[in-house]
Amino acid sequence: MRMRLTLFCLSAALVLHQPVQAAGKAVTVAATPIEQFRPGHDQTRFGAFDYIGGFSFRAPNVHGISGLRFLDNARQAFLSVSDLGYWFTGRIRRADDGTPIGIDAAQLAPILDRDGMSSARKTSSDAEGLAIHDGMVLVAFERDHRIEVFDRADPLLSRPLAGVPLIIPHNELRSNQGIEAVAFAPPGGALRGAAIAISEQSIDSHGNLFAAILGRPVAAAKGYVEANPDHSGIFTVLRQPPWHVTDAAFLPTGDLLLLERRYEGFGQLGMRLRCISGTALKPGRLVSGAVLMEVDGSYAIDNMEALDVAVDATGQIVIAIASDDNASFFQRNLYLEFRLAEDTPACPA
Repeated sequence: MRMRLTLFCLSAALVLHQPVQAAGKAVTVAATPIEQFRPGHDQTRFGAFDYIGGFSFRAPNVHGISGLRFLDNARQAFLSVSDLGYWFTGRIRRADDGTPIGIDAAQLAPILDRDGMSSARKTSSDAEGLAIHDGMVLVAFERDHRIEVFDRADPLLSRPLAGVPLIIPHNELRSNQGIEAVAFAPPGGALRGAAIAISEQSIDSHGNLFAAILGRPVAAAKGYVEANPDHSGIFTVLRQPPWHVTDAAFLPTGDLLLLERRYEGFGQLGMRLRCISGTALKPGRLVSGAVLMEVDGSYAIDNMEALDVAVDATGQIVIAIASDDNASFFQRNLYLEFRLAEDTPACPA
């Protein structure tokens, strides 16, 4: 979801949007390293995470990143989506010690509809969630609420192959606060590879967030995808205002990591990570979990909206978080990496 900024009109006047016409347009990314997650301090441990490094970046027409997934085990190639209706892909450039310092081989392309066209309408192109499994890429859109499947072989040129049933009643999804996160559980976890979806601020009668286990999608020869009904159904996530869910990703253990944002006026930002036991994710359940990290706007954060989880060469769990700059003069594109501490306790329900 794009935050409503007090100075939105001013920022909109200062930022000129140029639509990208051709798929796979190369863009040059300028990056500035972020050596300290807490500026002015040498602290490296934040909650259950150790800061690895990160950078802020600028690239022509690259705005609104709201979902990001790695495409390889080396945490280099990545695919992301923006809420302006674009794919953004590239490779994370790293220093000799593995610290992320920039982006190479970057490309930008419009997300195509089923007619092979790009849409300039925010209502139909507001991509918020991204998940990858086998040969398929799932993208969740809000406003025009849907989850569509693209070809992993070349998503930048792919039309949607099919749609995935949302399960959550369409009339319960708020216009600009619908499905914000989609993720695939690991095959060996409690959900056995099922996909899940979580809303940002679409709430049930008890004020909790609608979410759903979508089942295990099976891709057929012509791109048709059906959700396996095993273990599928609606569950809810405890809503804790003023926090908004912005993304989710599964840990290798099968536990679910939630990225959340707090915004209470211009400059008053917060970011936190909440972990929920994978065994608690069942139809009809209300889940809450535990907060593993929480920081405010005095740290190197912005409107943090994208999350992925990977395992590094030493077997340690690494998370990557990226921000949505809202195409605003006053905000930044950020890419940050953290390592989960080995002594972190198991995630509660």
